[in-house]
Amino acid sequence: MLYYIYEFLDINILHYISVRAGIAFFISFFITLFAMPKYIQWAKSKKANQPINKWVKAHENKQFTPTMGGSVFIVSTILATLLTAKFFDIYVIAGLLTLIGFAAVGMKDDLGKILTGDNLKGLTPKGKMGLLIIVSAIISAILIFAANMPTTLYVPFIKKPLFDMGYFAIIFWILVIIAASNAVNITDGLDGLATVPTIFSLATLGVIVYLSGNAVFAKYLFLPNIKGIGEVVIVAAALAGGLMGFLWYNSYPAEVFMGDTGSLSIGAFLGYMAIIAKSEILLVLIGLIFVVETLSVMLQVGSYKLRRKRIFLMAPIHHHFEMKNWAENKIIVRFWMVAFIANILALITLKIR
Repeated sequence: MLYYIYEFLDINILHYISVRAGIAFFISFFITLFAMPKYIQWAKSKKANQPINKWVKAHENKQFTPTMGGSVFIVSTILATLLTAKFFDIYVIAGLLTLIGFAAVGMKDDLGKILTGDNLKGLTPKGKMGLLIIVSAIISAILIFAANMPTTLYVPFIKKPLFDMGYFAIIFWILVIIAASNAVNITDGLDGLATVPTIFSLATLGVIVYLSGNAVFAKYLFLPNIKGIGEVVIVAAALAGGLMGFLWYNSYPAEVFMGDTGSLSIGAFLGYMAIIAKSEILLVLIGLIFVVETLSVMLQVGSYKLRRKRIFLMAPIHHHFEMKNWAENKIIVRFWMVAFIANILALITLKIR
């Protein structure tokens, strides 16, 4: 809306993506900040509480904490985006569809857990994966057939693409989106643990997307210049603002959890941003905490199946440190520190090409 006010009234400052992204951040932040208490009150009245993993005894005091708070910051992100971004930008549309589609799958999973009172009784693994694949495939198809997104693969430190994936890019992008989505979902096990690293990742990817969308900056840094993607920075800023407002209530000790409604959608959006920024490989460093959490689960399961021995006291790895009697807030802050350092390193790679 603000972009069209600029066009109609010729208010030049509203032309800039950076200005509209800042406005989107604060709109989403304040909507979430003021709407969340009302949501928490409603969720408590409906007993929409987070079922707790019975194997983690330290979390027994969290069994009455409301969940599905992710629905609030997803709605605030959409509203802020509609007020500040170009309505008909194909990359903005695809980004919003990513958030909405994965939030819908997550909400269906959350409702199943809430109604049964069991953390393992949401969607079946096959059913959940099937829905995630369908949504990811739709987004990937939009990028190729509607947005004409380049299908070349870039890696850090190299100026030119390795090769063109062609239509195989659809399969690769589906894997990227689903992997990022599930990685954030796995990480979301402690108060604020997934929230802050996601904000860091959104900031880093936002910088890369902005630079790639600008012909001058892209040429200077040897980044692929993709016309139109810069507008997605506004969606990322809106989501970061919503997450910041959510963190006010999700920080230790949490008053509300985001649930799969939030974690699946924000993870998928990180994957989407990495794709349009041609930073799919760099996402490993940008989302290092999410990668480590996911690898800890894979290693634990693989080791137990092959050797009947566990590598960690419990997986994901944040539970391992809980078992070692680390205080929850200490685990959270230290993971935030690692995430911050990883994102600084990711930004440094932009100049080293």
